[in-house]
Amino acid sequence: MDLDSQSRQLVELLEEKQQTLVLAESCTGGLIAATLATVPGVSAWLAGSFVVYQEASKMRWLGVAEDTLHQHTAVSAPVAHQMVAGALQLTPHADLAASVTGHLGPNAPPEFDGRIFVGVGRRGQPPRTWGVELKAKKRVGRQRESALIVIDTLIRVLGTI
Repeated sequence: MDLDSQSRQLVELLEEKQQTLVLAESCTGGLIAATLATVPGVSAWLAGSFVVYQEASKMRWLGVAEDTLHQHTAVSAPVAHQMVAGALQLTPHADLAASVTGHLGPNAPPEFDGRIFVGVGRRGQPPRTWGVELKAKKRVGRQRESALIVIDTLIRVLGTI
């Protein structure tokens, strides 16, 4: 499926399950929220998105610890974890949160090039995070692939509720 179709499916599931979503986006730059915003009625289910491209924004807006950034870098599972936890904490009316951080290139360090970390959390449960190696080779393709991975993950999570 494509990004638009998956976005519609996600919004339908949010409505069906009566779940409100908040996002914390870094490497996608708000693409997930922007894509979801094309679906009529999404405002009832999308609380918003923190677009935290810079480390200072991650720290100030979401409470990501400076020590975590120094120890693990912004492209890491611990940062994705703190991003999703911070988004849920700061959005008490949200039931579900997702985060994404990564290096999409060009000029990324070789060990991080095309690698993202995704976090998903439900209120009352500890967030889960994992890394994904992207298949796309160009930046825009990687952004779209990252957004699709997050949306697909949220669809799977909602399927378990």
